Amino acid sequence: MEQYIVRSLETHLFFGRIMKEHALFLTASFPEPEANYRRQADWYRMQFEQVLEMTVQLADRRVRNEVLRSGEVVTEFTEKAERQTRRLTGIPIRVSITEAEHQLMAGCPGGTDQRLICRVRELNRRVLRLLEGLITLKQNILREVTACSLFTTNYPLLIEHILREARWYRRILSDIENRCLPGADTRTVEAFWNQIMMEHAEFIRGLLDPTECELIHTADEFAGDYSELLKKAGEQDCKLRRELAGKTLELTEKYRDFKAAGADGITECRIRSVILPLLADHVLREANHYLRLLEMGEIE
Repeated sequence: MEQYIVRSLETHLFFGRIMKEHALFLTASFPEPEANYRRQADWYRMQFEQVLEMTVQLADRRVRNEVLRSGEVVTEFTEKAERQTRRLTGIPIRVSITEAEHQLMAGCPGGTDQRLICRVRELNRRVLRLLEGLITLKQNILREVTACSLFTTNYPLLIEHILREARWYRRILSDIENRCLPGADTRTVEAFWNQIMMEHAEFIRGLLDPTECELIHTADEFAGDYSELLKKAGEQDCKLRRELAGKTLELTEKYRDFKAAGADGITECRIRSVILPLLADHVLREANHYLRLLEMGEIE
């Protein structure tokens, strides 16, 4: 039950914030005539903000130091990016939650009481219900966008991307609730996150100002590198598998550094783009999360 609690809380610390920000990005992307979709997306933003707040309250001294140190929960840019995005979009963002996350302490409980187990189980089931609704909303948006009956400033691929991540969150949480620990095999995890990293590079490439030629070229190279890893994902030879794992780790370290430089450049207004500051921090946290899984040999 300790593993159940720790893994649940660590999952929500990362993915709860990711879903909250997905909803924010959707809200910000709709023009005024799409008030209904804006309301729906903003409702999910508020719900996942509550989920994140509750998780932070439960997580102190109950999650691993490696997770808190990894930069997947918050980064040095998160607070500033939130304040800037709140000012730019007019969408409320409770920076106080981020401040509380910076204060989280690591540790594993010496025991678990029934009350804590019940609170975590209730949180997990609430999130699963929310994910069903959010997944449906993203599917509806994607269907209408691809049918040319809805306008949004988000690429159709970006909507597919955030839909994929919501389904992954649901899969992890369902495994936790069904006591299927630790979850997916390493190949499945690597294939999922390599695709996510590739798509990040494609988005970055398309959201940078056309004058940012060097950054566009670098993003394009990262997209190609992850595409190559995906093509080789089914390799059966053990030696080659080890070589690919090493290349994946090395590439993701470089990519994390590229994203960190991007988040710094965007929050300091040195990079010309249509990338929200919080989106720059968002993709950095996802790279940090993947890098932590690779470094620790985790199956998530």
